[in-house]
Amino acid sequence: MAVTAAASGGPAAPYGLPGHLVDFVEALRRRGIPVGPSETVDAGQVMSVLDLLDREALREGLACSLLRRPTHRATFDALFDLWFPAAVGVRDGGAVDLQIPRRPDGTVDFDALRELIAGLLADGSAESLELTEKLTAQLVEQLGQYQSSKGPSFSAYQALRDVAPETLVERILDGLLGNRVEGQHDAGDYATEVARRTAAQRVADFRKLVEQETRRRSAEQLGKERVATYGVPRLAEEVDFLRASDSELVALRRTVTPLARKLASRLAARRKRSRAGAIDLRKTLRKSMSTGGVPIDLVQRKPRPARPELVVLCDVSGSVAGFSNFTLLLVHALREQFSRVRVFAFIDTTDEVTRFFDAGADLGSAMSRMIREADLITYDGHSDYGNALGVFAERFAHSLTSKSSLLILGDARNNYRDPNLTALTHLAAVAKHTHWLNPEPTGQWGSGDSAALVYADAVTMHECRSASQLATVVERLLPV
Repeated sequence: MAVTAAASGGPAAPYGLPGHLVDFVEALRRRGIPVGPSETVDAGQVMSVLDLLDREALREGLACSLLRRPTHRATFDALFDLWFPAAVGVRDGGAVDLQIPRRPDGTVDFDALRELIAGLLADGSAESLELTEKLTAQLVEQLGQYQSSKGPSFSAYQALRDVAPETLVERILDGLLGNRVEGQHDAGDYATEVARRTAAQRVADFRKLVEQETRRRSAEQLGKERVATYGVPRLAEEVDFLRASDSELVALRRTVTPLARKLASRLAARRKRSRAGAIDLRKTLRKSMSTGGVPIDLVQRKPRPARPELVVLCDVSGSVAGFSNFTLLLVHALREQFSRVRVFAFIDTTDEVTRFFDAGADLGSAMSRMIREADLITYDGHSDYGNALGVFAERFAHSLTSKSSLLILGDARNNYRDPNLTALTHLAAVAKHTHWLNPEPTGQWGSGDSAALVYADAVTMHECRSASQLATVVERLLPV
């Protein structure tokens, strides 16, 4: 398989296949996937021994040599499909004449088309999968094509709009449970539940096929580099907390443990470098008297390593629940770096929830119990930072000492209520350090009902829109 202009949907790489591989590696780097020279050399060695006509073997070989984290796989696969496409141009029907059903007047018969798709997805065999891929290509070509200002382009939404694949689950279920009465399934039956999940997964896989075909055809028209900027999934650590979907949040939670491990190792290295302690000026000058006042030998203070106390005050309302959830998971994973960790949550009032985050506790159930059992709502369930800060200062101020670091999590959107800056100023004066982590972009601070700029005058506020930004801030704030 010669990967040239035809195979890649663009101009040929200047140095043939090795140049195309380097171009692919640079695309991975632009999307945030760390790939070094050694991994690139390994990928070249892998390609030299693989059968390049076996596209899936090539995909797996490059993934094994180039990726370091499993959470980067979705982004890798999307870029691989752009740089090593399955076909060029319009796919033919092959030996099997499979066509989109049409009525006598030439319009698409969508009822017959849905039956055809449901039958192929219910079959699930290798042959039906091949036919599904060919049908997907026709859907994108005939239903997903539209004219833009820059010429013809393709849309997965337009290709699937009238097909409505979400309505196929019951039909696929009937095909999987062929021995049952059509349309009648026992919701509590184990086999029925397994079949229903299988049907839903096959519909999701069908959607992915359409999206992949759309990206391939769009890349031929617009260029793979341009499609890579908007049509490739972002890395989990780059996803905005406030815009993340459920699937992205699930992938994001899987990054907590490796992220905490990396931060803990960096902290250990910083502590090792700081063991010598600062220079003791008084003792150094006293010792220099024996050398005529020249400080030849420096006397350093004995280091007094101490793990500080951490107090976390977090907004767990719906608007920032994903951000608070992830940050609490990270804090829980780093709890050994602090002498004591106390966690307080609020929506419009504050309650201590440390008991839900004991060592060894399941964090998913801990978050659910916290929302269900803690006293977090007094009024209408909308965020009230002013009242929450006031309640914390009144009931839990004793939890802060001169050794404590106070970490506040939230977007500071106060629903136009009193921000109670006096309470925050008092808390910041008691604590050794106070930092506010805000998941909103800096440009939105102070807009609408945001009191971020008001609070930023009293405490240091940091933008933490994604896991990568959060890791940078937390690493900088970790105790030395």
